[in-house]
Amino acid sequence: MKIAFTSDDGLTVNAHFGQSLQFAIYKMTRSGAVELLEIRRIPTDSGQDEHGKIAARIAAVEDCALVFLMQIGASAAARVTRKKIMPVKVPGGSSIEGQLRRLQEMLRGTPPLWLAKIFNEEEALEEGEKQNGRAGR
Repeated sequence: MKIAFTSDDGLTVNAHFGQSLQFAIYKMTRSGAVELLEIRRIPTDSGQDEHGKIAARIAAVEDCALVFLMQIGASAAARVTRKKIMPVKVPGGSSIEGQLRRLQEMLRGTPPLWLAKIFNEEEALEEGEKQNGRAGR
């Protein structure tokens, strides 16, 4: 599962979704292994209206299952969830490492249904891709 964090410093969740200039993108496996994949920067375009700013940020995280953020407007939250990305609001200044540890702890026990569902859907998708790859050979 890929996870995005609104972060202007790459260490903490410290940005509003609609104003974040970059996203730290991590990958977490069901076993809890974590890897920083990349920092995705949002191009600054002063000509964009609010709708365009939100669209650019959604495009930057569209392959992620979760996005951790300080705040998100109601309209943006609706657009994010329609893309099947779950926004997770955390206190400003929360460490990314700390949020990843919380997710790892959830996975060690009995994960909440929403988290188990994300992993189950991703595993089913990966299995389907593997079978299609075998069938196409």
